Amino acid sequence: MADPRGFLKRDRALPTRRPVDVRIRDWKEVYEDFPAEHVRDQAGRCMDCGIAFCHNGCPLGNLIPEWNDLVWKDDWEEAIERLHATNNFPEFTGRLCPAPCETACVLGINQNPVTIKQVEVEIIDRAWEEGWVKPQPPDRLSGKTVAVVGSGPAGLAAAQQLARAGHTVAVYERDDRIGGLLRYGIPEFKMEKVHLNRRLQQMEAEGVKFRAGMSVGVDVTGDDLRRRYDAVVLAVGATERRDLPVPGRELSGIYQAMDYLPLANRVVEGDTPTAAIDAAGKHVVVIGGGDTGADCLGTATRQGAASVTQLEILPRPPEERPQNQPWPTYPMTYRVSSAHEENGERVYAVSTTKFVDNGQGGVGALELAEVELVDGRFQPVEGGTKHLKADLVFFAMGFTGPERGPLVDQLGLDLDARGNIARASNYATNVDGVFVAGDAGRGQSLIVWAIAEGRAAAAGVDEYLTGSTNLPAPIPPTARPLVV
Repeated sequence: MADPRGFLKRDRALPTRRPVDVRIRDWKEVYEDFPAEHVRDQAGRCMDCGIAFCHNGCPLGNLIPEWNDLVWKDDWEEAIERLHATNNFPEFTGRLCPAPCETACVLGINQNPVTIKQVEVEIIDRAWEEGWVKPQPPDRLSGKTVAVVGSGPAGLAAAQQLARAGHTVAVYERDDRIGGLLRYGIPEFKMEKVHLNRRLQQMEAEGVKFRAGMSVGVDVTGDDLRRRYDAVVLAVGATERRDLPVPGRELSGIYQAMDYLPLANRVVEGDTPTAAIDAAGKHVVVIGGGDTGADCLGTATRQGAASVTQLEILPRPPEERPQNQPWPTYPMTYRVSSAHEENGERVYAVSTTKFVDNGQGGVGALELAEVELVDGRFQPVEGGTKHLKADLVFFAMGFTGPERGPLVDQLGLDLDARGNIARASNYATNVDGVFVAGDAGRGQSLIVWAIAEGRAAAAGVDEYLTGSTNLPAPIPPTARPLVV
């Protein structure tokens, strides 16, 4: 273990966020540097708890107590070895994962949990700075070829594992750059793309081939892939967006979040001087209270929105863990992201019943009804109707599964009851040689689940191609942990 009395001597601490009036003027990540001695102190709070429930909280099975102990002992190089043993991309999860490991931390039963996520990101950032992250090409090639469709975290994890196992891997991505939602869905202020770019460079050095701007099902058919490759991994995500078909939906100025966020990222990439959808000087309403909604809020703030309001149909969650969500489950509590700290108002327990015309064919306001949950259904509160000014509206209400595009029909894939691509315990679909990983098979989920499934699917593919595998399979697709 780390410091035997660390959790008694030190409280939880996180790096300071840059001042709001400074950070909203750029697109850089919001946190200031965290001194190494502070990281060491936080790692020292890890307990000798006997049963490390943080392992249960992490779908990847990260060896959290081990690398906390190594950081406490100032052995950072060994710490990154232990971290990379279970996680291909800790720089992604350390920035983007909601850290279910922390809510499962034993210390969190009655104290503030260990800052697992922060220690993780500090380990990998230091490893890059010190030059410890190097390409790991295979000693020899297997002669087998694999196509991975989709370059989000699940696809990249599967591709890297399979390439290191000696297979020749090509990753297909319909966007013009590799990265999926990591590239165009995650704002720069949450993860600067330098972290993605250098990981892609490592993968190219390991032999992975990237095919950007290729829409599988259109530019190349599913049958083409099956003829050209010995196996295919579908990691196309769950990108079928929820809509809100209420009166006035046809008005201009109403967009899906994923039609808005990529445009801002393209400005940062240098593709265009300004975004085609720009919130500057406008009253913005975001429908959806989750992380994507907060991303829209932070983006609109940086574009100079006159106001931003985020709506949520659920009531405001409590500050503390509810009694019906006991440790080590992931509790639904009130959280304040960096974007919420910067700007905007959050309105709970409301439902949009109508979009109001501004007189020129565009949205001018929302008609809202206050709602309450009665017997599991939302019911309007009598006299609870009001109007909210809006020049721009963004839907951030989540996704219902993979898009119903031509690829599913071309391959003849079965779907499950939820509309996801059905798969067996080894991630194989009903079509021989075709596997599925991540949100496409699981449904909308977390980045840590995507990486875990990409790694596990790679093990299934490797066994299918060679008859056996040494690749780790963190979790079968039917497993359900105690946390989300």
